[in-house]
Amino acid sequence: MPDEQLNRRTYLKLAGGAAATASIAGCTSGNGNGNQDGTTTGGNGGGGGQTGDFPVIITQGQMPSTLDPHNHRETTTDNVVLQAYEGLLSRDPKGKITKKLATNYERTGDRTVEFTIRDDVKFHNGDNLTPEDVAFSINRIVKSDVGGLESPQSDQLSGVTGAKVKDGKIEVTSDGVNPIVFGLFATYCDIVQKKWIENNNKNFIAKNMNGTGPFKLQNYQEDVKVVFQRNENYWRDPAAVSQLTFNAAKESSTRVNQLVNGETDIVVNVPPQDAGRVRGSDKSRLAAVPSTRIIYNAMRYDVEPFSSTKFRQAMNLAIDLPSIIKNVLSGFADQTSQPTLEGFTGYNSNVKPYEQNKKKAERLVRESGHAGAQITLHTPVGRYLKDVEIAQAVSQQINQLSNVNCSVQQRDFNALAGELADGDIKTGPHFYLIGWGNATFDASQTIIPLLTKDGALTSYSNEQVNKLMKEAQNMPDGQKRNAKLKEVNKILHNDAPWIYLNRQYSVYGVNQQLKWEARRDELIDAYAISQK
Repeated sequence: MPDEQLNRRTYLKLAGGAAATASIAGCTSGNGNGNQDGTTTGGNGGGGGQTGDFPVIITQGQMPSTLDPHNHRETTTDNVVLQAYEGLLSRDPKGKITKKLATNYERTGDRTVEFTIRDDVKFHNGDNLTPEDVAFSINRIVKSDVGGLESPQSDQLSGVTGAKVKDGKIEVTSDGVNPIVFGLFATYCDIVQKKWIENNNKNFIAKNMNGTGPFKLQNYQEDVKVVFQRNENYWRDPAAVSQLTFNAAKESSTRVNQLVNGETDIVVNVPPQDAGRVRGSDKSRLAAVPSTRIIYNAMRYDVEPFSSTKFRQAMNLAIDLPSIIKNVLSGFADQTSQPTLEGFTGYNSNVKPYEQNKKKAERLVRESGHAGAQITLHTPVGRYLKDVEIAQAVSQQINQLSNVNCSVQQRDFNALAGELADGDIKTGPHFYLIGWGNATFDASQTIIPLLTKDGALTSYSNEQVNKLMKEAQNMPDGQKRNAKLKEVNKILHNDAPWIYLNRQYSVYGVNQQLKWEARRDELIDAYAISQK
């Protein structure tokens, strides 16, 4: 279809044109998307009062793919770079928007918003933070000719077309109303120093850091560890943690062993079978919270047999999701029925999860013309809670159908993520398990990148979905936009571009001596860690 051949920039241009006809009733200040409290600065607690020797080690399943905050799409990398780099806005552990490097933010027009930044912030190299640095950081993400990088995060600031300094403030322009613009800036866009980026090459930036955050890079051994030291000149009180180390262990059992043996302080993705072991140790405790991450099996719409809607529906009907949640995840998960999680803008409560129906699944496979299909499910190892085990359960249940054969291929996460995030749908596997965290609490930030024609990590396209999402992104936030997003979620349930699996719980093992609260957005903010 001609309109489906639009590239992303054309898409945004047209979306902006549509938005020009919309209007908002006056300007709003600090209340852009209804989530903002506009009160506290920083908002995450921690720091201050404890400035002695307090080293902390955090063990994830993967090491960061880079230290460049604008050149990745992984939460594991986010968890490392956020210790050194900060944004204009942030969120507290419950998801409420708070101020960070910005002291004020407001809408100034249908397409413009404005930020005022703090005047007491220094980069780790001692230079002052300037409005020019902020505008450069935004432009480095959304413009391919700025900062020597075509950022894979451009769609995270969806609709934003650029930024400039105006009267000492930063004016950000969008191609339309951009109903969730402040929510986007509360989740994305780390601020870098313009001069430091322009004076160094891409390889240097990937292995060094110069942010404004509470921790300064001390030592980086690629694929081994990242060590930070406390920033004693931080613009807030210095962190309680004196030295912060990130390392990784792919196997969850290895991470738990390290925790209970006192070799690390926080581990991610504690498997259900080890929960009792963590609770039972006098050195550790368990911290679990429903996350903003959905786990799913993507089926590429452009290749057989997944080009058939009936085949994709059959795959959903082959799955006994409650049994996977009970037997594989020990209840540490919720069922999903659509790309949008409960509690998010656009969630459709009338759309229920697929129920297992093997006979109907076999019939749909026959009607699709793909009886006898052999498919391979690619899955990362150790990136998500019980990812391999979930993939194996899915494969076994598909194999219970008489007319489909499914195998599992285990993959290195960074290699798999690289294939999915390169902007070319044809380089990704036909069928894969992956997770997607959406900390904006808005349906658009799952559906646009993953399920529209020009999404950065898309596996699917549907002309009606593309059209409705364009319309939703050019409406003020409110009931009409919410209703449109609900309609999209119903279409996506029925058309089944994914096997809808589970909402992941973030389950951490934590040193008993640490005071720390797990967050719904999966971020580990070490500034919020203190000693009991």
